[in-house]
Amino acid sequence: MLYPVPAVMVSCGRPGEKPNIITVAWAGTVCSSPAMVSVSVRRERYSYNILKETGEFVINLVTKDLTRAADYCGVRSGRDVDKFKEMHLSELPSKEIAAPGIAESPVNIECRVKEVIPLGSHDLFLAEVVSVTVEDKYMDEKGKFCLNDAGLIAYSHGGYYELGEMVGTFGYSVRKRRQPNG
Repeated sequence: MLYPVPAVMVSCGRPGEKPNIITVAWAGTVCSSPAMVSVSVRRERYSYNILKETGEFVINLVTKDLTRAADYCGVRSGRDVDKFKEMHLSELPSKEIAAPGIAESPVNIECRVKEVIPLGSHDLFLAEVVSVTVEDKYMDEKGKFCLNDAGLIAYSHGGYYELGEMVGTFGYSVRKRRQPNG
């Protein structure tokens, strides 16, 4: 019942085979130093063994324009279809790992698995972030990352939702107000 959650496309692949994409809604940041993330995957999913055997994957953030592809990649199996081909997605060569990212995604987070933790219905893949690629148009002239301009989506109880209006900033509730000149 902890919703909404990010909907991300996780790309992975074995050498000599077509790469695959799995849509994951149970993904998140778990540590900032070193930068680490987690994804939870059912053992019966086609991507599970790829992730376990290769120990690497790319988390690709999903925009409103990628929602259909994200849904497709979550309900079709890579055993049966080439998801890159079917969804007209382009492989983006990674900098530090063999698995490709998705070129149409605004952010590609390359990850190396550190531990796989069996949890029950899902196993948690705990991974270190080894590289991040950000589409240039989301960087401003000062080098600040403007992620919220990307039109990212979240998943909540079977629906995909575009993220909306900002309602506050970190620390705003305790920030001191300027006093008028007296």
